[in-house]
Amino acid sequence: MANFTTSPGVAISEIDNTFLTGQPVQAGAAIIGPTVKGPYETPTLVTSYSDFTMLFGDTFISGGNSYSYLTSIAAYNYFNYGGTSLLVARVASGSFSEATSTSATNYFTSSSFSLGTISEGIIMNSSSSLDASGSLASGSVNNVRFEITNSNTGSGTFNVLIRRGNDITNNKVVLEAFNSVTLDPNSSRYISKVIGDQVLNYDQANTQMQLSGSFTNKSRYVYVKSVNYNTPNYFDANGVAVSAYTASIPINGSGSFDGATGTVLSTSPINFYDAINSSNTQGLIGGDYNKMIALLGNREAYQFNVLFTPGLTNDNHTSQITSVITNTISRGDNLFVFDLVDYNSTVGDVITQAQSRDTSYAASYWPWVRISDPSTGKQVWVPASTVIPGVYAFNDKVSAPWFAPAGINRGGLYTVLQAQYKLTQGQRDTLYANNINPIATLPRQGVVVFGQKTLQKAQSALDRVNVRRLMIELKNYIRQISDTIVFEQNTLSTRGSFITRVTPFLERIQQKQGLYAFKVIMDDSNNGPAVIDQNQLVGQIYIQPTRTAEFISLDFILQPTGAEFPG
Repeated sequence: MANFTTSPGVAISEIDNTFLTGQPVQAGAAIIGPTVKGPYETPTLVTSYSDFTMLFGDTFISGGNSYSYLTSIAAYNYFNYGGTSLLVARVASGSFSEATSTSATNYFTSSSFSLGTISEGIIMNSSSSLDASGSLASGSVNNVRFEITNSNTGSGTFNVLIRRGNDITNNKVVLEAFNSVTLDPNSSRYISKVIGDQVLNYDQANTQMQLSGSFTNKSRYVYVKSVNYNTPNYFDANGVAVSAYTASIPINGSGSFDGATGTVLSTSPINFYDAINSSNTQGLIGGDYNKMIALLGNREAYQFNVLFTPGLTNDNHTSQITSVITNTISRGDNLFVFDLVDYNSTVGDVITQAQSRDTSYAASYWPWVRISDPSTGKQVWVPASTVIPGVYAFNDKVSAPWFAPAGINRGGLYTVLQAQYKLTQGQRDTLYANNINPIATLPRQGVVVFGQKTLQKAQSALDRVNVRRLMIELKNYIRQISDTIVFEQNTLSTRGSFITRVTPFLERIQQKQGLYAFKVIMDDSNNGPAVIDQNQLVGQIYIQPTRTAEFISLDFILQPTGAEFPG
């Protein structure tokens, strides 16, 4: 309402409706499983498949044959269909440690510093003799070497190059370059500051990661393990390098890494793909997953909206699946997609396993499918949770989490060659009635996800994946807003601020077909004196989620010639 003066005139005011409401922090997917290399028991975020293979590898040799872990195949499908970020928690059997820098040529006049590999396992050991071309016998695409260049005692600087383990002198593959670093802790180019010196280790007693070191890691491959000869105040008052320090500067030359422990059991039988079972799932047992399952139960430390554990099945790894479901329900911010049975199981087997689970925070798909391994090219059988990440990624890319990740438009499995069983309509009906999402084979359409139920047995809106994921999306964003008003004054202004931030977000969801209607109440009706005196702020958000059309009825009505059609 304009504020007019006593005499006639024109009142002009400004109404600014352009304030931007903050967007929610988007969480991607997470996966727990073995990888060829990478940080061991240290959840690490990757943003592309090339990023994944760079850090975690893709294939390895066991018994003379090349294999890919299901983790790698799932990551490929996720990113290939538009996934944006993936939290990878590497698991393995036994103890793993990093490799440490060692001299391949006499690059030090003294042991000025040492580097450690961020990736762990003996696969990182590149230390070996050099041949005439400068190649390391133990160098591979999966490990690294390093080189010192431009060593200058006059300035006290040198370059550190991180090279791929299997390159040669005349064809260097430089992965990273850190130029003009020093051993002077007072310099902004101090080697630990430039490369980083931090290490994360799993603290089992407190179920969390413990960080050591002082400087954030800038390298994706190595960290500064120690600096043995610091050169503080490298120059004297006359600007001349202190002679006692010049001997600490490394000379030009190359180096490699050694001393890492931990290996894939390449000399033992390892069950891959359709051969995985309760005692051998890609060379592991269920208990090898326990630490990372417990760690990812911490909602404050790790954010993701969907979790996969390809290689674990409900019939073989009941304890681990139970733990993940318990954590997922407790977190309340993600959906767990897992497999119920091994390869060659029957419809009856999968129904039996599905009946043991009852939650809207988990979903399962069946049967197994045959794909061409993206790294080896071999055609292999994999459980559904290996390809479903691609369906979720594509669904979210072209639509939104509150759309059904199913059907011809968003549920096509284009990397799948065939499903293990061509399910009949009756089998699909039986599976869906038992909360199992069928992977159907449709004429002219190929292999398609044809269901989107959660494992919740009671019929409600939350027995559908799209509604559960809608609720996850809403709760994640509104929790972020709520965090900003904790400890604020419980006044009309605070409540109004909350409503004005939540309402536009819900309106956008409604415009994007996620909600039919909504209403936000946070006023005196639910924040009376008794509530306020207990330091509480109460809000109620009523929503009507959009339902999907899963059962479509069409009547073809034949009429005689001359009959009129209904109006």
